[in-house]
Amino acid sequence: MKAGIVGFRGSGKTTVFNALTGLHAEVGGFSAAEAKNLGTIKVPDERLAQIADKVQPKKLTYAEITFTDLAAASPAGGKGFPPAMLNDMKALEALVHVVRGFDNPAVPEPVDILRDARNFESELALSDLMIAENRLARLAKQGAKTREREHMEAIKSHLDQEKPLRTMDLSEEAWAELAGFGFLSLKPCLLLVNVAEDKAAAPLPAELGTFAAAQRLRVMAISGQVEMEVNDLETAERSEYLKSLGLDRPAKDRFIREAYDMLNLISFFTFGPEEVRAWTIHKGTKAHQAAGKIHSDIERGFIRAEVMDWRDVVVLGAESKMREAKKIRLEGKEYIPQDGDVIHFRFNV
Repeated sequence: MKAGIVGFRGSGKTTVFNALTGLHAEVGGFSAAEAKNLGTIKVPDERLAQIADKVQPKKLTYAEITFTDLAAASPAGGKGFPPAMLNDMKALEALVHVVRGFDNPAVPEPVDILRDARNFESELALSDLMIAENRLARLAKQGAKTREREHMEAIKSHLDQEKPLRTMDLSEEAWAELAGFGFLSLKPCLLLVNVAEDKAAAPLPAELGTFAAAQRLRVMAISGQVEMEVNDLETAERSEYLKSLGLDRPAKDRFIREAYDMLNLISFFTFGPEEVRAWTIHKGTKAHQAAGKIHSDIERGFIRAEVMDWRDVVVLGAESKMREAKKIRLEGKEYIPQDGDVIHFRFNV
């Protein structure tokens, strides 16, 4: 999964990037529009760890999330984002919009979470509106009333009402046909409010929740500075420190769950003496498509999926014992893998 961390200058988004990835990218520099940081985190999964404890493989491989920390945007609304930033965002699967919820001496404007959230959403919609208008102008010259033209007219009408495209009802087939335009307000987006240390466990304003629901945004709070400090603590000290702030676990764990839910993702596992591994797929993916995540040859030559419950693997371990206990069921290519399935794919090339 590839997610982009975005936000206005002074929001502390690079601090959040460091908190999530454990890296130490330079903060507070208000870098150039083309500058960006890259980082990857492993997705913790206790189920996978338990399987590995039983199987004792040579290698344990967790699922990963890759973050791109884009250069900060100007807080002045209505002027449009730099083209380089827009192009970078189009290449991402999801956006994480970091909003400033703390006093920053380098930013003259007072804290206003709702204002910044609205302004950023408006910039995304403005970018999409320009794309739709330019495309409609070209289609009008061609004269024909095509299905694409009808879709673009509907998109323009929706954006004219200051509504993001993620709130627009259009068929999956239609969105697939229009995917090449890279509409930004269509992307899943998590509104991540970066708050001060003393607000780390405080509830967010009710009006922000109302706005997020209307825009189909997920929303959560994090103290980027706190989480950076947590990363530098010994494991034994982390829990005590978090409890002192009213938190029960690191924000990274909560963020990963939000990100998975936002993108409608689940994990299935494969295991053996060489490797125990998690694979990420979208809910609703069919068995043969899930096999393609491992290798395209497995998808092409798919014969069947041998599906196990991860709990049974933890108890029995070896595949031979699973067969003896009749804990393996056979599924065809139309089977929809469930979160936590352990799957052995049979294929022929």
